[in-house]
Amino acid sequence: MSEGPKPPVSDEEWRNRFIIINLVRIGGAAIALFGAAAMQTDLLRPGGAFGLGLTIALLGLLISFPGAMALVRRWRTPPGP
Repeated sequence: MSEGPKPPVSDEEWRNRFIIINLVRIGGAAIALFGAAAMQTDLLRPGGAFGLGLTIALLGLLISFPGAMALVRRWRTPPGP
């Protein structure tokens, strides 16, 4: 069953959604940078931790781009694919 028409979203809620989307992007980028630093420096282990750093960097990229787009799709008005 469909929920029917949704009530209009207030300006405050749009502002909060915008902030959340940008925080997801910034957080994902920070995680990716931490992973890159872990690969190349002695941050986690002497000589660098390439495998772990690469995994963390890719996880950060997956959070940053598809994560933010998933939020945009979820909050789209009118709802789309």
